[in-house]
Amino acid sequence: MIIKREEYIKEIYKVRWNGKIKIITGIRRSGKSFLLSNLYKNHLLEEGVSKDSFIEISLDRQRDLKYRNPIALYEHILSESKDDSKKYYVFIDEIQLCYKIKNSDIDESLVPQEERELLYTTFYDILSDLMVRPNLDVYVTGSNSKMLSTDIVTNFRDRGSEIKVFPFSFREFYPVSGREKTDAFEEYLTYGGMPLAVLENDDAKKRRYLADLFKNVYIKDIKERYKLQEDEVLDALIDALCSSVGSLTNPHKLANTAASLMKRNTSDHTVKKYLDYLMDAFLFIGAKRFDVKGKRYFDNTLKYYAMDLGLRNARLNFRQQEKSHLMENLIYLELLRRGYNVDVGVVEHTRVADGKRIQSQYEIDFVLNTGKEKIYIQSALNVDTKEKLAQETFSLKKTGDFFKKIVILDGSSRQWEDENGIIFLGVITFLLREDELGI
Repeated sequence: MIIKREEYIKEIYKVRWNGKIKIITGIRRSGKSFLLSNLYKNHLLEEGVSKDSFIEISLDRQRDLKYRNPIALYEHILSESKDDSKKYYVFIDEIQLCYKIKNSDIDESLVPQEERELLYTTFYDILSDLMVRPNLDVYVTGSNSKMLSTDIVTNFRDRGSEIKVFPFSFREFYPVSGREKTDAFEEYLTYGGMPLAVLENDDAKKRRYLADLFKNVYIKDIKERYKLQEDEVLDALIDALCSSVGSLTNPHKLANTAASLMKRNTSDHTVKKYLDYLMDAFLFIGAKRFDVKGKRYFDNTLKYYAMDLGLRNARLNFRQQEKSHLMENLIYLELLRRGYNVDVGVVEHTRVADGKRIQSQYEIDFVLNTGKEKIYIQSALNVDTKEKLAQETFSLKKTGDFFKKIVILDGSSRQWEDENGIIFLGVITFLLREDELGI
């Protein structure tokens, strides 16, 4: 079974021949290589691009190991694209497997110590050269223990077009699930959207695959890349993050939680360092807190969300399945997938009690900044009582502006609007519609 990722195909197609390196990033095993070398390639072939217009190198395959030498890779691509009148698409999978080559023509003693890295030729050098050749359109994927995809983006900056690939969305998952919407949603909350997990029909095999993927791919990558001899702190931090998705926290709180899990202390500095490792690997994403009225960010305290709920659940052995937290995590991922800049909102409200002014902070789950306006989103399982409705909409009413306000509820209810102009709709409706935010 093939799931056509049409939104990504459109996104990649928009940036073809733009003179930049196209960099496909995302968590490992999310389907980056298949997207590029199968789905996108087939799309181009259907448009009439000839088969001999593709130069494909997979550096993790035995046949292409020799091209891990950047000079050999460069010469191979030039030899395959000699016809200057013809356009070629260059696909390089797992680009980070290229090692660096020392330039023997330069006297190293003449080069200052701080500049010694310039003695080496790397894949960054050869890609920079290939990028400016008018008959080549270059695409790369890359993420493993040696160099995760964030490094590639950093090194190319404005010379690269990044396409972020997420695990399957619910909109991609539902048509192939073979289930009614509600059942499909429960399945998705449990097992997530990693491609091989989605395509596996046996629940026991899904669970085993996701657990093995977390342990033997992602954690192994991080430990190898950063040469971590002791993994107890990392494991405790991962468990703490998985248990508290969508909760406000900071390195100090996480250090205390990890310490209680390990029965020994660890430092805030170590936890912050490991947090960076986990986010670089796309396992978790941090959302900053934004003061809606004060128009400023709060330092240090963030919310962390899992990139895939199936991986998160597998890490916890499919315990702690609090639907409210899972739904909030899922909504956050969907907003990112659709290209929004998303913050956690804070509204400060002052009231007078017994003659004293009391200032309190109220949370809005998500604030979307679209440039010209904001959109406020609250995630709630239900608003089936007056008290619950008042609780879930209080912070929205206190923003002091007239931007769009949305409450996403459990289920598949149609969109409706109350007397305050607040929009309500079911999460399944939100996930399946393309125009759910009205912009």
